[in-house]
Amino acid sequence: MIDATVKVYATRAALSALLALTIAAPLYLASDTLARQSPVSPRGHAVLTGHAEAIDGDTLLVGGIRVRLEGIDAPEAEQQCKDANDRPWPCGAVAVRMLSRLVADRLVECEERGLDKYKRLLGICRAGGTDINAALVRMGLAWAFVRYSRTYTGEEAEARTARVGIWSGTAQAPWDYRADRWTVAERSDDAPKGCPIKGNVTANGRIYHLPWSPWYHRIKMDDGKGKRWFCSEAEAVEAGWRAAHVQ
Repeated sequence: MIDATVKVYATRAALSALLALTIAAPLYLASDTLARQSPVSPRGHAVLTGHAEAIDGDTLLVGGIRVRLEGIDAPEAEQQCKDANDRPWPCGAVAVRMLSRLVADRLVECEERGLDKYKRLLGICRAGGTDINAALVRMGLAWAFVRYSRTYTGEEAEARTARVGIWSGTAQAPWDYRADRWTVAERSDDAPKGCPIKGNVTANGRIYHLPWSPWYHRIKMDDGKGKRWFCSEAEAVEAGWRAAHVQ
């Protein structure tokens, strides 16, 4: 069912990308990634246009800028759900793959909706005329993030009724999954009290890993190598570190 939905999106992608290029008149960077533009949507919001890649199930890198999909919350990359027969399936990994398919080789337009508490840009993103945020919820690969927005409660109701994706069996809400992982990491012998975020120094720069990161438990915290602990994601961002990419 998921693949069938993607095929519908794909048939409209080429024409939509050509139209977007004509309207937005974007400036190409040397990397062939579209630079940030600032047209205004019919709703009065600035629009970020560019080629995109999925960072995780609900976050994109658009023209080099990190965008958190507003109004939704996808399973974390390592998260497992259960189907109607109580069998586990990798709902987090499937959400990441689907987001990658939805933006692959397409021009993406993100209507900016401010910043979250971690200073990440929030956006309603579209590719080939499709609302990506809505599509993930409708396919049962993300929850409507009602704590902050009720924009996609209708799509969630459709997915529940159809019993697709996370609604086909049982699934832990990602905010509860993250809270559980945070508590476990916080109680470990290694992490300073209340500060379980690991800052790692790599050839790609200074990267922080949250307790639900796929690589979290592989990182050994050696103070002599520039690694450090953080108590919050905001603290890590303000110190100049960036989040680990799942993709």
